[in-house]
Amino acid sequence: MRLVLLSGGSGKRLWPLSNDARSKQFLRVLENHQERLSSMVQRVYGQLCEVGLAGSTVIATGRSQVEMLQNQLGRDVPLIVEPERRDTFPAIALAASYLYTRTGASLDDVVAVLPVDPYVDTAFFRRIQDLEKLLDRTNADLALMGVKPTYPSEKYGYIVPVKKENHDYIQVDHFTEKPEEEQARKLIAESALWNCGVFAFKLDYMISKFAALNLPVHYDELLKQFNRLPKISFDYAVVEKAKNIVALPYDGFWKDLGTWSTLTEEMATNQIGKGIISQDSENTHLINELDLPVTVLGISNAVVAVSPDGILVSDKEQSPRIKEVMKGFDQRPMYEERHWGSYRVLDYTSYEKDEEEVLTKKIKIKPGENISYHCHHMRQEVWTVVKGCGQYAANGVIRPIKPGDVVIVPAETMHAIKADDPMELIEVQIGSQLIEEDIKRKYMKWEEIVENCSFIRS
Repeated sequence: MRLVLLSGGSGKRLWPLSNDARSKQFLRVLENHQERLSSMVQRVYGQLCEVGLAGSTVIATGRSQVEMLQNQLGRDVPLIVEPERRDTFPAIALAASYLYTRTGASLDDVVAVLPVDPYVDTAFFRRIQDLEKLLDRTNADLALMGVKPTYPSEKYGYIVPVKKENHDYIQVDHFTEKPEEEQARKLIAESALWNCGVFAFKLDYMISKFAALNLPVHYDELLKQFNRLPKISFDYAVVEKAKNIVALPYDGFWKDLGTWSTLTEEMATNQIGKGIISQDSENTHLINELDLPVTVLGISNAVVAVSPDGILVSDKEQSPRIKEVMKGFDQRPMYEERHWGSYRVLDYTSYEKDEEEVLTKKIKIKPGENISYHCHHMRQEVWTVVKGCGQYAANGVIRPIKPGDVVIVPAETMHAIKADDPMELIEVQIGSQLIEEDIKRKYMKWEEIVENCSFIRS
């Protein structure tokens, strides 16, 4: 069996910790077995390792999440990177093409697709493996996995069976999206299941659709023609048109941690980061990513979330409103993780009179990692090393760098830095337009940089 994890999301429901660069699956607020903070994607990948599925797993994602995934999972996990956002059908089609033409998967192989961030017991992933046998037994077009409801929820979609049957699976009749409570009760009485977004198909079922769309099967060619794929969800493009769908019930623990209310229910501690929660603040959580202490006095059933992107103080039951409240609020992400480390924006100022912008960042680089060899056209940078030793490359010259060193990087200067120790530096950008797109990369790996530098000063 092959697994495809879908990693997307715009990061609005868990603002201010999540943003356009850091969706909810990357928030390190859950504890792992070593009692260290980990993210949802790290938790899920660890569970896949436990059941022996990690080696056959690929992650379909967009360009904006590549470095975040590499930072949290390492660079060995295969990533299928969509050139642009085009919904779930194009993402899954690209993944199917990759599996078929790049990994040697056969048309008879079963592919299971699931979200990258379910909060479940490890038994959930063992149950997913049963989808392969179910497809073989039933010759169905699609095999879904549904969760046995524990209460009449209005938040989830339901998989509704044709009728009650004495099978270990159900024949799917239709789907009902987020019904009202009374209708949800009736659906549960009819043995309907919560739709947890997990489905499987034989690779041939997906590959055969390429011909109907007049699209190439080979991954490299499909990548070039990705914009020709219809911008539509897999549900609308495939599931609603499938004639034979079965579903496998799962009666273990499953939860969607999509709001501050549900996420804080699964946190091992009421407080992350600097601050104080008074004893009379019952069922209140504080998550603080800043170095400033935050004090919460006499406020119960609340979440206080503090990050470089902003501050949220909300009643837990009201916290799902954040997505609607923040609609139209647009600002650059103030915190990002990259494959080499992370950065946090400390200050941003625009001087309209001088047509100049100044942006200050605190950058952290992991030992052994490096920032790419690149240049900027519209800005100069000033780096001040505050922690750790490393090597600095600029215009073909490499020299050592240490705490206290200040480096001025003029516009058009090719430059890079590698950390020998855990490294921190303050970067001040000064220019007419400070945007992430103002970059021209030449080399990504340090070995390439060293190879192409003509002089190294010790």
